[in-house]
Amino acid sequence: MFSNSVLHHGNTVTTLIKQVVQHFFYALKSNICLLFFFFVCSLLPLACELMNRGILALVSSIGCMSAGSLQTLADAMHIPHLFIQRSPAGTPRSACPPTSRVPGTDDYTLMVRPPVYLNEVIMQVVSEYSWQKFVLFYDSDFDIRGIEDFLDSTSQQGMDVSLQKVESNINMMITSLFRTMRVEELHRYRDTLRRAVLFMSPATAKAFITEVVETNLVAFDCHWILINEEISDYDLQELVMKSIGRLTLVRQMFPMPQNTTQRCVKHNHRINTSLCDLKNPKAQQLEITNRYIYDTVLLLANTFHRKLEDRKWHSMASLSCIRKNSKPWQGGKSMLDTVKKFGVSGLTSFLEFTDNGTNPNIFFEILGTNYGEDRGRGLATWDPVHGLNGTLTDRKLENNMRGVVLRVVTVLEEPFVMVSENVLGKPKKYQGFSIDVLDALSNYLGFKYEIYVAPDHKYGSLQPDGQWNGLMGELVFKRADVGLSALTITPERESVVDFTTRYMDYSVGVLLRKAERTVDMFACLAPFDLSLWACIAGTVLLVGILVYLLNWLNPPRLPMGPVSSTTLYNSMWFVYGSFVQQGGEVPYTTLATRMMMGVWWMFALIVISSYTANLAAFLTITRIENSIQSLQDLSKQTELPYGTVLDSAVYDQVRSKAMNPFERDPMYSQMWRMINRTGGGDNNVEESKEGIRKHSPPPSSNHQMRKCALEE
Repeated sequence: MFSNSVLHHGNTVTTLIKQVVQHFFYALKSNICLLFFFFVCSLLPLACELMNRGILALVSSIGCMSAGSLQTLADAMHIPHLFIQRSPAGTPRSACPPTSRVPGTDDYTLMVRPPVYLNEVIMQVVSEYSWQKFVLFYDSDFDIRGIEDFLDSTSQQGMDVSLQKVESNINMMITSLFRTMRVEELHRYRDTLRRAVLFMSPATAKAFITEVVETNLVAFDCHWILINEEISDYDLQELVMKSIGRLTLVRQMFPMPQNTTQRCVKHNHRINTSLCDLKNPKAQQLEITNRYIYDTVLLLANTFHRKLEDRKWHSMASLSCIRKNSKPWQGGKSMLDTVKKFGVSGLTSFLEFTDNGTNPNIFFEILGTNYGEDRGRGLATWDPVHGLNGTLTDRKLENNMRGVVLRVVTVLEEPFVMVSENVLGKPKKYQGFSIDVLDALSNYLGFKYEIYVAPDHKYGSLQPDGQWNGLMGELVFKRADVGLSALTITPERESVVDFTTRYMDYSVGVLLRKAERTVDMFACLAPFDLSLWACIAGTVLLVGILVYLLNWLNPPRLPMGPVSSTTLYNSMWFVYGSFVQQGGEVPYTTLATRMMMGVWWMFALIVISSYTANLAAFLTITRIENSIQSLQDLSKQTELPYGTVLDSAVYDQVRSKAMNPFERDPMYSQMWRMINRTGGGDNNVEESKEGIRKHSPPPSSNHQMRKCALEE
């Protein structure tokens, strides 16, 4: 706030400008509100109190809510209001919602900070990288409504975007993931983190990246984009050091002339030399908001200088916010037009305003680190007029390995690495999926390779003495340059060697022999024993003889033809037909015969019902026997012994979860007792082929088959 007494004292405008700059620079160092300008700290009544003493312009560096109140006050009093939006805790800005204004009144508020272009910038960057699926992380201080336009654009273009909020306690958030997710779910979640966009403060980003790297949630092939206007060079270097893979950073930049004299002297004022030196730590750590505050002071000082030169100065009358009949300042419109008409060069490049009261000058720089780089390099720039200037495509591999011979160690595993039929006197010839990939890389990059099998035929695990064996040991001790096999990526292995992008994901499975299916012509007799079938046949014969005797001793009174005669053959046929529920042909009319047949029919009903139930159970018994469908089912039973491949990822996982006292799992403890029974020699094998041969009995044997969990 400039008072009348300050304006009329002082002999020259130069002295006034020097006082403004000196007071402003002192305010930056001491973090207090300026005396010459009113930087609203919290209370609106304080603004009214200062208006009573007389002010010429109002400068605020606050949030959107308080700025709306000041905007209404400035419109009513015709006081030019230069609003500098401050980001809360250094998080990315969200655009302030439009403030409702009284119809017919002029807008006296000028937006010093340019509009929020984060939606356009991130959409351009994501499109350049051709991302179709990624995760968007944002911290608790960021208003997610600020990127609604970006989310709408991704939805219209068919992109798969997942939103996830980063809590303040990042360690607890990551720990809950490991506690609630299974291994398969963690693998899938880890794969989704390969592409991510971060909307968060530098401090939160550093803590988040550190946590996910230490817990092995991201791999070396990940690519993350951090969006933040206010990230400094110091924070950028720390983020690069803590991250792995590829990191792209988008922040606001301020193009400056290369000539120091042109950069420090602007019109009739001089910027402090410690701030115009870009290599000075004080200039690097200066927040963007304070840069705009500094340039706002210079702009208003330049405006006052022009008003005094043109002799168009208006006296400041005392204003009151309380009295209803208080008239606004008559010189406010002229002051506002002068501020809009002229700009000033300062720490934010060039500060000026358009007709709608916004600052159009904003530039973004896109920095990036590739795999293994230790500092960010400039990739491209962006501005609202020209858009993206530069390219963000990945650098292609160069054919710079001509003449290099690599030693490749492998472990045979079909169909990834196999040995074809070896001709006597010639070296072994390898083939398989992984060999095809290796040959393609060899042809493209120009290197040659020598391949050999690991001496112990193991994938490799960390031994009690701290040494690695198997394929991993060959790499760790630098006896081989490249490892090639169906090797599972684990945190322990990834801590000592670098892995390529995984090309196959599947969980631990149980291998068991498929049940043999044989065709038995007499399967229909299986529900009953042979002795029972003999008893049924004897019963049919006995009942047939009794029926014949009863009809012979007491013949029926009705005449009977030859077909229905009561011979022994017809009686036997009638009893058998009744047993199989087909009826009979002989009309027996005597009471004794009917009583005899009634008992026989009851007996046949019971026998047929029992046979039907036993036959259904017999046909489904094979499916009930194969009840092991998961590791949980396998651990609950003790009848069938099982094992795995020694020093494999499955073996190490079962051992660690069973032996570690901090994460002991009852299921894995039971599995470890079964696998390690008798020292593990009976159930475990050196390689998967041996396990398949060992646990596959010959077709003639009838003993139960063992199960073997194989290397992933």
